[in-house]
Amino acid sequence: MLTIKNLTKRFGSLVAVNNLNLSVGRGETVAIMGPSGCGKSTTIRTINRLIEPDSGEILVAGSDMLSLSAEDLKKMRKRIGFVFQHFNLIGRLSAEENVMLGLVMSGVPREAAQAKAIEALRKVGMESHAAHKPAQMSGGQQQRVGIARALAFEPELMLWDEPTASLDPILVREVLVVMEELAKYRASAMLVVTHEIAFALHVADRIVLMDKGSIVEEGLPSDVFVSPISPIGQKYKELIEYQLNTSMTTLAGRGLKATG
Repeated sequence: MLTIKNLTKRFGSLVAVNNLNLSVGRGETVAIMGPSGCGKSTTIRTINRLIEPDSGEILVAGSDMLSLSAEDLKKMRKRIGFVFQHFNLIGRLSAEENVMLGLVMSGVPREAAQAKAIEALRKVGMESHAAHKPAQMSGGQQQRVGIARALAFEPELMLWDEPTASLDPILVREVLVVMEELAKYRASAMLVVTHEIAFALHVADRIVLMDKGSIVEEGLPSDVFVSPISPIGQKYKELIEYQLNTSMTTLAGRGLKATG
């Protein structure tokens, strides 16, 4: 579904993405992880050319993204859903209208666009908020509307750029639940830039670790987080062990037992 070959992007003297190669199959969920500034978001934004790479090749469903005309690129972007860190909803529009807007602007008849918007909102559990404006919704609800907006085009590839980064910790779970359901039941490919270790462990078919613009390790979550071969992978393993040990110590100190 997605093939990236020898991708490179520089910002001045900084090499943000360095000769990167990656593929994602149809129906596969791949999580890109790594320290801040390692090139994760730059990589994912080059796929639909929100950022123009300096060199390399990006193929989506066999189409060479970097050779497309402006008109053809616009058509391909309808096949690629993108969920941003920030919700980017229009404040004066309702949830339904925010989801409909892109469809209507792309030529879908209003009645059909409305039906698609309601169905997309239903998939993320927001159909009861269809008439609500962004100011009437929590951050987690707004992000779910943002996800519905991407889903309304029924994309073949879903790109997620740290979709929980702008949320308070208490709101993160509701968005992750939606993402888990979509990963479980959708046939489209999903490429997720995330810092959420639990989500990656539970949902991702494959983990890709980046550092300084390059992929330093990739594989099954059970391999990468249990028996890492890279320094970054080892740091994630230590973090998981620390969190687990801290939780167990806290439970023991309160006379409780872990369940599950």
